[in-house]
Amino acid sequence: MLEFFSIAASIVAADAAAKAAQVKLIEIRLGMGIGGKSYITLTGDVGSVKAAVEVGANAVAQTGMLLNKEIIPSPKKEVFNNLL
Repeated sequence: MLEFFSIAASIVAADAAAKAAQVKLIEIRLGMGIGGKSYITLTGDVGSVKAAVEVGANAVAQTGMLLNKEIIPSPKKEVFNNLL
């Protein structure tokens, strides 16, 4: 997951992450009602996800719009199913 302070940063990071590694974007949530915050979730093998998250975070790092990034290896099935 990558969380941002702006919608534009989320889109830029999602594009960079998807191009960087063999990952599948689960969702790009654009937060119109939450002050413009947004987040992306993606899945794939742990190495690919780590690479994609780093590239996505670095794509917007200089803008100051990155809020947080987390990698959850092998999430519990119920958590994963609620992301879809």
